[in-house]
Amino acid sequence: MSAGASEGSSARLVQLCAAYFSFYVITGVSVKYFTGPAEKGYPGLEDVEFLAYSTLGGSLVCLVVIFARGWNRTPADAPRREVMGASVPAAWTFILPSGLCTAVVIPTTTLMYMLPISVMVAMVIMRASVIVISRAVDEIQTRQGILARRPFWQEEVAVFFALAAAGTNLFLVAPGDFDFVQNPLAMAILGAYILAYALRIYIMNYFKNAGRAGKADNRWFFAVEQIAASSVLAVATVVIIALASRDGMPEALGRFAGALLSPGEHAPAAVLAGAGYGMVAFFSVFIFMFKGRTATFAGLVNRLTSLVAGTAATVVSYYAFGGKFPRPTDWASLGLILVAVGFLAAAEQRRARRA
Repeated sequence: MSAGASEGSSARLVQLCAAYFSFYVITGVSVKYFTGPAEKGYPGLEDVEFLAYSTLGGSLVCLVVIFARGWNRTPADAPRREVMGASVPAAWTFILPSGLCTAVVIPTTTLMYMLPISVMVAMVIMRASVIVISRAVDEIQTRQGILARRPFWQEEVAVFFALAAAGTNLFLVAPGDFDFVQNPLAMAILGAYILAYALRIYIMNYFKNAGRAGKADNRWFFAVEQIAASSVLAVATVVIIALASRDGMPEALGRFAGALLSPGEHAPAAVLAGAGYGMVAFFSVFIFMFKGRTATFAGLVNRLTSLVAGTAATVVSYYAFGGKFPRPTDWASLGLILVAVGFLAAAEQRRARRA
C-alpha cells in the first residue's frame, strides 16, 4: 500500500479494492483452467483435487506472511482473562470462533466455483448474500448499542441494487441453464457459506466497534483468525484421510485424500494458484474491517469489487480457454452492480465531507 494513503482514507480503500480485484480475477480464472478437460490440453483436475491443492496453497501463503511479519504477536494493550488457570487475550473468545467460520467459508467458496455455472454467476450469488448479512449486522449492532451511526441512505439504495443483481441470476433461469435454486447440493453449499459468513461478519464488526480488544489491530485479528482456520482445516483433513478408505464413505473423500497422499504432476501449480486465493483473504478482511465504515458500506465495497472481478474472470476464461461467455442476465447484473457502486461513491463523498 502506498505511504501517501493514510489509514481510513478513501485512497487507501481504493488501493485495497484494486489489489482485491486483481487477485480475485486470478483466482476465478485458475479454478476454471485447472478443472478444464484434459483432452483439450488443460490439467483436467477433478473438483476435489483442485479443492485440496488450492486450500493448501491459500492456507500456506497466509501463515507464511503472518509469521514473517509478526502479526500473530498479541498487542500489549489487549485485555486478558483467565482460562483454566492461564492468562489469554480476551478477544480470543470471539476471534477463534471466527476462524472456525473461515474454515467453512474457504472450501465452500471453491465448491461454488466448481458448480456448472460461470464464475460470474457464482460470485453474484455469494456476494449478494453477504451484502444482506452486512446490512443485518449493522441493524443488530445498532440495536445492541455497539454501532453508534446508521448507514447513509445511499448505502441502503446500493443494497437494493445489489440484491436486484443477484435476483437476475438466481431466478431468471433460461431453458438448459443450471437451476441453482432447485439443486439440493448447490443450496447446501450456499447455506453453509451464508451461515459461516453471517457469524464471521458479526464478529469482525464486534471486534471493530465494541472496543473489547484494546486498540483494534486488524492484522492481529487476521492472524489469529487464519491460524485458527488453518488448524481446523488441518484436523479436518487428517480425519478425511483416516475415514476415506472405509466402506460406505463417499467417493469424493477418497479422491480428496488421494490428491494429498499421491499428488499428480499438476499439484505444485495448483497449490501455487491457491496462493492467489490466500492473497485475496488479506484484502477481503481488511476491507470488511475498514476503519470508520459501517458493515453495510464495507460489505458492499468488498462484495461488489469481487462481482466486477467475476465479470473480468468470466471474459478472460472465455477468450483464454473457451469458458462460458457472460449471458445477457450476467450483463444485466453487472449494470445493476455499477449503479450500486455509484451510490456507494456518493456515500463515501458524503462521509469525507463530514470527516
